[in-house]
Amino acid sequence: MSALSALSGLSSLSAGKASRVSVVGGVAATAVLLLSVPAFAHVSVTAEGEAAKGGYATVNFKVPNEMDDASTNKLEVSFPEDHPLASVMTQPVPGWTAKVTKTKLDKPLEMHGEKIDEAVSKVTWTADGKGVQPGTFQKFPLSLGALPENADELVFKAVQTYDNKEVVRWIEPQQKGKEEPEHPAPALALTAASEDGHGAAASHDDAKGDAKSDDKSESAASSSDSSDSTARVLGIVGIVVGVAGVAFGVLAGRRRTNS
Repeated sequence: MSALSALSGLSSLSAGKASRVSVVGGVAATAVLLLSVPAFAHVSVTAEGEAAKGGYATVNFKVPNEMDDASTNKLEVSFPEDHPLASVMTQPVPGWTAKVTKTKLDKPLEMHGEKIDEAVSKVTWTADGKGVQPGTFQKFPLSLGALPENADELVFKAVQTYDNKEVVRWIEPQQKGKEEPEHPAPALALTAASEDGHGAAASHDDAKGDAKSDDKSESAASSSDSSDSTARVLGIVGIVVGVAGVAFGVLAGRRRTNS
């Protein structure tokens, strides 16, 4: 009986260890699973190339679909009021209609020597068709400028609407030194302005390029006119010389006849 009791005790001990091992294994597996799940994607904004202070940039608002049974059919992006942007241009996105909203400024901006009394406050994209379907994302490009010279980033507020009427507001600013909020607002990092001034007022560079092109054209035209004038003068001189030669030949012939 003592042997049977001992065997029974060993079985119970083994079963207890196995149970504890399975529990620990399950907890570990759950922890690994939780750590391996990626954070939910959110609406973000990035520049194509650099977004230099005082210059212009092309940016993309990236909108992922986080739902399995609904599509995003509207995106509203509000612009920062403390750093107004006078120039905002949309690029056509197939299947979407863009609307730019402007507001009057309390303090006018000076841009290329002109005073601007209004700035873009919001851009709204509305889907004409299926929108951003589950498992996909869409980019919405914009051309922005002139970017502020006294800021390191521009913080936007984005509102994402689904066709099931659910609305997600990406409007929470990132606090320095703190964890990312649940619905962070899209933020565009600005780089230092280049020392040679390139990137600031791209339209000015285009204008300079056009002016240089016009100067070259005028120079080429002037050179062409000069060449034409020279050719005409040489032609006339040639004719005069030819006539003089003929006259000299006639006179020489007469002298030989008279002699």
